[in-house]
Amino acid sequence: MTPPTRPDIASRLAAAGYIPDADLTTAIQLMQMLGRPLLLEGEAGVGKTSVATALAEVHGAELIRLQCYEGLDQAAALYEWNYQRQLLAIEAGRGRDVDALADDVFSEKYLLERPLLKAIRRASPPVLLIDEIDRADEEFEAFLLELLSDYQVTIPELGTIRATSVPLVVLTSNGTRELSDALRRRCLYHYVDYPDVDREARIILARVKSAGATLALAIARMVEAIRKEDLRKVPGVAETLDWAVALVGLGVETLGDNPEIVHETLLCLLKTREDRARITPEVTARLLGRVA
Repeated sequence: MTPPTRPDIASRLAAAGYIPDADLTTAIQLMQMLGRPLLLEGEAGVGKTSVATALAEVHGAELIRLQCYEGLDQAAALYEWNYQRQLLAIEAGRGRDVDALADDVFSEKYLLERPLLKAIRRASPPVLLIDEIDRADEEFEAFLLELLSDYQVTIPELGTIRATSVPLVVLTSNGTRELSDALRRRCLYHYVDYPDVDREARIILARVKSAGATLALAIARMVEAIRKEDLRKVPGVAETLDWAVALVGLGVETLGDNPEIVHETLLCLLKTREDRARITPEVTARLLGRVA
């Protein structure tokens, strides 16, 4: 089968509602060609998670997500035993041969698959999203690196389980801590930045069907201007889309003709008290004068 070209990949992602830039399109092409995990780094809200969602839709694949957090361990990420069912089976099996009972309660029917084990046991390759890997501990990162190297795990009671199919792996990081060099070497890398005005307008048009081209471009320009202000939390693409939906729902067709509504609905973009106080009606009017 001929591998998809970059224009093919870009058009398929766009059909799934994700508008990539040229560098990301290349990164996705290479991850599929080389069979390597793709590490996406960038600020929260720039659309890193959406890449995995769109890839799953493009490939008609299951999306399996592992949300990382401090203290995440192998049991929560890989597998656990169904202890309650095991205890019931032990109670019901009193008098049975001990070895036979042990073999039974540590069999497949008592195994609870968690995301990583699920991902390597699917008949068809899923998309495995390892979200916010920078929130996990370094020990978990080392375990993950081992799994991604050979796509097999050892469960003491069952032996070595090798991948039925190799998933498409997307890792995301918000940069809250530095990742190991070993993990970075294992992955392809792409930094996801905030989109430029034209791409953000295309994103709005793709995701908010009732927004016209003129309004989408004006929203994208206004969001870009707001991002340049001294904010505590810069709005991401998800906030842009929320704002676009709100403006369309309120019947706004031109930002410059509706300054009061524009300012009042900035709560969709500005998520801290300090930022709301900083973007006053006067600031909103000044920014509208530049972009509307």
